[in-house]
Amino acid sequence: MNVLTIGGAMVDTIVTIASDKIEQIKMRNADSSFLLLEEGQKTEAEQIASSGGGGALNSAVTAARLGHATSIIAKVGRDDKAETILTLLRGEGVDVSWLAVDEHEPTGASVIISSHERNAAVFTYRGANTCLHPEDFPAEAFAGRNLVYVANLSNESADCYPLVVERAKSAGAMLAVNPGIRQLTARFSDFWESLAKIDILCVNRAEAQTLMPHLLQAFGDGGAPLILSSDEPVPPLAKRGLRSGGYEMTVVKFLGALIELGVGVVVLTDGANGAFIAKRQELFYRAAQHVVAAATTGAGDAFSATFACYLADTNDAARALSAASINAASVVKFIDTQTGLLNRPALEKELEDASEAPLLSFSI
Repeated sequence: MNVLTIGGAMVDTIVTIASDKIEQIKMRNADSSFLLLEEGQKTEAEQIASSGGGGALNSAVTAARLGHATSIIAKVGRDDKAETILTLLRGEGVDVSWLAVDEHEPTGASVIISSHERNAAVFTYRGANTCLHPEDFPAEAFAGRNLVYVANLSNESADCYPLVVERAKSAGAMLAVNPGIRQLTARFSDFWESLAKIDILCVNRAEAQTLMPHLLQAFGDGGAPLILSSDEPVPPLAKRGLRSGGYEMTVVKFLGALIELGVGVVVLTDGANGAFIAKRQELFYRAAQHVVAAATTGAGDAFSATFACYLADTNDAARALSAASINAASVVKFIDTQTGLLNRPALEKELEDASEAPLLSFSI
C-alpha cells in the first residue's frame, strides 16, 4: 500500500520531572489539571531528551513501520533541526522527496513537560510548519496513493486544506483527516464543506466537543444513550456524553450525525478511557490497554495513523480499532513519540495474543 502523510514535522525536547518536584492542581468541576512551575527557581529533571515529532512525521513513521511505502509533505527550515528530521525519516525508509524547505522560518520545535499522570504539557513553536503553500502540494505527490493521511494544519498551511482534499480525491486515494482544535475553529468552514469527502475522520474528545456547536444547529442536543446487551461496564464517555456551552450530546448521536453528513468512518478517542468508531450503522468500542505511561504525547497520532492504515489495507474496522489501540498503548510506554511504534509483524502478533473481550459492537 502507498501512503502519503501531510502536516507538521518538528523536533521535540522532552523533559521528564518527578512528581514530587513539580506541583499539580486538578479542577474539581472540570476536566482540567495544571502543572505549576515555580518562577525564578530551577527544577531538577529526571531526563531531558530530543526526538522527532509532529503529526505528519509521527504518522509517516507509523505507516512505514507497518510496511507501507510512505512519503511525507511537510515543511522545515534550513537548519540543524531540519537535518535531524531528514535523518530520522530516511532511517525509517520514508520518502522525503516532497519535504519542502522554507528560507525564512526555522524548523518547528516543541518542549514537552512530562510529570504526574504523564499527560504532557507542551510548549510549541510551529515555525515552518505554518508555511505550506499551494505549490508544496503538486498533483504528482498524490499520484498512485492508496491513502492520504492529513494531520493537523495551522495558519497558512491550513489554507491549503481544500486543495489537499481535492488532490487526494482526484488521485482516487482514501482520505483520512485528523484535524486539530485550531483548524476546527479558525478554518472551520473549509473543514465542514469537506465532510462528505472524508473517508476516515479521527477526533479526540476535546476536538469532538469543538465540533458540537455546529452539529447542534442541524441535529439538536441530547440523543439516545449507548445500550449494552451484556454485563460490560458502560464506557466512561458513553456515560458522560459530550459537552459544550451548556449543551450535551450522546456519543451515539454525535457519531451518527457525522455519518449522516457523509463521513465514511468516524473515530472518537478518549485517551485512557478507550475509543469508539462508527461505520455506517455499526459502532465499535474498545477499552484502552492498561499500561504504565512514560508520556502520552504521540499516542493520538499512533492511534489514528494505525487505524487509517489498517482500515485502508484490510477494510476490517474492528481489527483496525484493535491494532490502533495496541500501537497507541505501546507508544505511551516511552517518553518520545516513535520508539514504541510497532512494526507489522510485532503488531500482528500482539493482535493474535490480545483478548477479544474489550471489543464491543453496537448498532446506531
